[in-house]
Amino acid sequence: MRGVGARVPQGDGVAVFGRVYLSVTLELQRRLESGWFGDRASAEDLGARFAGRYLSAVEAHGSGLRPPASWRPLFQMRRHPDVRPLQFALAGINAHVGYDLPLALLATCEVRQAEPSALEGDFERVGVLLTLLEERIREELMPGPDVLDVADPLTHLLASWSLEMARAGAWMAFRTLWGLREQPELAGEFTEALDAGVGLAGRCLLTPLPRGH
Repeated sequence: MRGVGARVPQGDGVAVFGRVYLSVTLELQRRLESGWFGDRASAEDLGARFAGRYLSAVEAHGSGLRPPASWRPLFQMRRHPDVRPLQFALAGINAHVGYDLPLALLATCEVRQAEPSALEGDFERVGVLLTLLEERIREELMPGPDVLDVADPLTHLLASWSLEMARAGAWMAFRTLWGLREQPELAGEFTEALDAGVGLAGRCLLTPLPRGH
């Protein structure tokens, strides 16, 4: 993950998300080592699959391939001068939670031959770290007191997305995919629709906001 950050300019929208995400990944490692997770092996497996999906999207884009639709808006808008750092970061967490997390949960259950209930504790603990990620994003990238102005378009964008709702949607998507595992065609259609829907939300979060507003 440090390698990804080193390869992109500091003002790049992907780098904005990656720098904050790295700090939370290091916190995850610290908590794994401290025994904060009940089942360290399961949590490490989930964490690796979760982070791996983000890194795969970065590598796909860098290789000239199409990343998932959920990540595409961030790559397309990453150098837009009228998209603020806070928007880039929230668009990244939107894609990572809304699309990557349910697929990481599904893969972890399948490989470990576990029921969804076995991962619920890990999911809640990862949720604590995601909340920490959102808090750091807002603390480090909030542009200033003017954002509190209800007429500021950024205020509207910030109010239009909720980490709590994204997490709830991720868990529901995971449970739906788990229920569809015997119906691969339907599961594929659902996954494609999930990817597109998360991408649409990301595109809205990345609405350019000219500096004069």
